[in-house]
Amino acid sequence: MDFLKAMLLGVIQGASEFLPVSSSGHLVIFQKLFGLDQPEIFFDVMLHLGTLGAVALFFRKDLIAIISSSARLFWGIIRGKAAVSDFYNEPNGRMALFIVIGSIPTAIIGLLINEVAERLFSSIFIVSGMLALTGGVLWLTRKVEAPDPKTEETPKEIKPEKMDGLSVKNALIIGTVQGLAAMPGLSRSGSTIVAGLFLGLDRETAARYSFLLSIPAVAGAALLSAFPLPDQSAFPWLAVAAGAVVAGVTGYAALCLLIRLVKKGRLHVFAPYCWAMAAAAAAGGFFAG
Repeated sequence: MDFLKAMLLGVIQGASEFLPVSSSGHLVIFQKLFGLDQPEIFFDVMLHLGTLGAVALFFRKDLIAIISSSARLFWGIIRGKAAVSDFYNEPNGRMALFIVIGSIPTAIIGLLINEVAERLFSSIFIVSGMLALTGGVLWLTRKVEAPDPKTEETPKEIKPEKMDGLSVKNALIIGTVQGLAAMPGLSRSGSTIVAGLFLGLDRETAARYSFLLSIPAVAGAALLSAFPLPDQSAFPWLAVAAGAVVAGVTGYAALCLLIRLVKKGRLHVFAPYCWAMAAAAAAGGFFAG
């Protein structure tokens, strides 16, 4: 893993993490292209941490509102002046509650998939199949999305009426989909946003919840892979850090683009690209094998 390859993979990660084309799938394909035969799980996670910073920056106002509201409610419960039910009655507290609920199935599935992660990330044919599936899922959004001129701007706060579609059941379903998206080639952002749309969430809420829900998932994956620390010779830290920074900058730009496309109901435009990448990956794996 040299400096230039790390930066190139950072660009790929940043662009594909938020655009619904599967960052993990692209990393597997391009790592194979660059001759990295062994799955670089730790490097992948560091790139994901770079894009995690982009999410935190983009949704910083939401995060500040959610954290401050949750802290106030917790303090009120400790002092006996608030009840747990108050989380559900307050918009920001309710979002925090749904993030926790959605993270439960994600964590369970993620731990199970982690047992076979290296095998999954080593198979170009699994990546090809999951990319094809991602394309099919995105193509189906033509039936559930409709342009809405009232959502041109992203609100600066989470409005109660924008959360009507969220429920405990929906949070569990979306969290389950996010856990399954640990499969390389299956887009996390695309899968969770599409799941939200099919569950009846408006496009803005589906996108916001998808990315807020990704924060504990990515942070948890980073903790799982952080220990034991990899050998310095296998992972030159300067190259890894450069890749993570590039992934964050590229990811922020990609996130801005995706939010605009989600609002316009244009997720399905990425389906042909996913199918083309799936075919190219399968062909490459066939001829290489």
